[in-house]
Amino acid sequence: MVVRSSSQPRKMRKRMIYQARLHEKNRQLVAPLSTELREKYGIRRVRVRKGDRVLVVRGSFKGHEGKVVGVDIDNMRIFVEGANLKKADGTEVPFPIHPSKVVVTELDLSDPRRKEKLQIS
Repeated sequence: MVVRSSSQPRKMRKRMIYQARLHEKNRQLVAPLSTELREKYGIRRVRVRKGDRVLVVRGSFKGHEGKVVGVDIDNMRIFVEGANLKKADGTEVPFPIHPSKVVVTELDLSDPRRKEKLQIS
């Protein structure tokens, strides 16, 4: 049983999002599937992984499609190929994007366990 010392929204948000354990944050790293993939696999959302192809639907990179090149579990952000920011010294750094702001258009099915999960659902 979880004992809460407060019911204030800001404290609950802090506990549920910012102070969550890694395995809990891992479950929150999900993005919706495109309509074609939804019909094909019969599921609505999936855990985003390195190698998946996504379309950014919100933010300054809206409309950009690319491969996921990295996943930051601590900060719950993904990095998409080509979505870079240019720093003042001219170097480019990958821009962190929240997974709820993208749509998965193509899945990386190189892992047999992932294939297995999709066929069961």
